[in-house]
Amino acid sequence: MGPVSEPTRPRRRGRRARPAAALAVLFGIAAYVAVHQVTGSTGTPRCSVGSGDNRYEFTMDQASNAATISAVGTTRGLPERAVTIALATALQESALRNIEHGDRDSLGLFQQRPSQGWGTPEQIMDPVYASGKFYEGLEKVPGYSRLPLTVAAQKVQRSGFPQAYAKHEPDATLLSAALTGRSPAALRCTTGKADGRPGDPARVREELVRAFGEKAAPKTVTGGPSAGRSATEPPVLMVPVESEGSAGAGADERRGWELAQWAVARSEALRITEVSYGDLVWRAGEANGDWSKAPSAAAATGGAVRIRLAR
Repeated sequence: MGPVSEPTRPRRRGRRARPAAALAVLFGIAAYVAVHQVTGSTGTPRCSVGSGDNRYEFTMDQASNAATISAVGTTRGLPERAVTIALATALQESALRNIEHGDRDSLGLFQQRPSQGWGTPEQIMDPVYASGKFYEGLEKVPGYSRLPLTVAAQKVQRSGFPQAYAKHEPDATLLSAALTGRSPAALRCTTGKADGRPGDPARVREELVRAFGEKAAPKTVTGGPSAGRSATEPPVLMVPVESEGSAGAGADERRGWELAQWAVARSEALRITEVSYGDLVWRAGEANGDWSKAPSAAAATGGAVRIRLAR
């Protein structure tokens, strides 16, 4: 789609038109408030990174896909720059949506084509697989981390519009900083009220292992019938924090924030209601979706990421 031109400014109609316009605005606001009071919602679940003019807002579904792309990249031992390139590519190709259509036989987050050897349609529609295939191609590009983003992405994608990737670099940079853990507590999400479906510890474990490998498998599960507790107690998973590759200053802390913000990004899909790491906690349903100071009990995670599921 080409750029949308700005609407032509209306000509002034004199002072008499102003009260009518003001009343129309007031009626519009009143109608908006009335509708949202009836529905009990102030909007669809949303996420954001950054602040002010340097802010990117997106949906929970987009956040979930972005978190998967980031996790697959870091688990392969790739630098943050690789994640930024992958996220900018997916923003251009699919707007971070796992779509089942595209140009000719293109599919998924990166619009990969089965006919061009990217995999079967079923494989390409798996975000973990699709992300892995993109990084596999990127790793074959000599010096990709030093190339302009458009050049690096184009060498993998071979798009008809290679310069289009450039406009997504600022948003992709914000996303990668949060999702790789370099920017702690930078991902904010509002998920709305829970719909009553319980969280499944086994599914959360499976998704953690698929994205991050066995090192991210939760060590303990408390609450719920599977742990011999009351069915009314919500399951709690403790995800160990162990940095990938060579350990450096703050590597474990960065890994912890990577895992914690992955859990927030995937909270709607996995029925996660609370995430704690360090002395901060995120709770589903909070109006601003931000992190807050955790009570001492919640903060005592022993260096692990604490994930509470819906019951």
